[in-house]
Amino acid sequence: MRSFTTADLNKQVGEVTDAAQRAPVVITRRSKPRFVLMSLEHYEALRGPEDPRRAFTLDTMPDDLRNGLLQAAEDYEREHGGDD
Repeated sequence: MRSFTTADLNKQVGEVTDAAQRAPVVITRRSKPRFVLMSLEHYEALRGPEDPRRAFTLDTMPDDLRNGLLQAAEDYEREHGGDD
């Protein structure tokens, strides 16, 4: 893994970010590793997929999920006339 100092980051931001685009890089301060800089693609691969079991409320769920759920409820009510 390539390593840069915080001074390198300030002086050579293009070189450091180009290196981070290819692979994560370590940023050191006072000769000690302090940070890791990486591309968004590397971060997302490291983080992994979002847990599909995540719970939502109608107020917090993504619009596409909320709209689909509300449409399904309307369709059900229309087909069953609201009877239990």
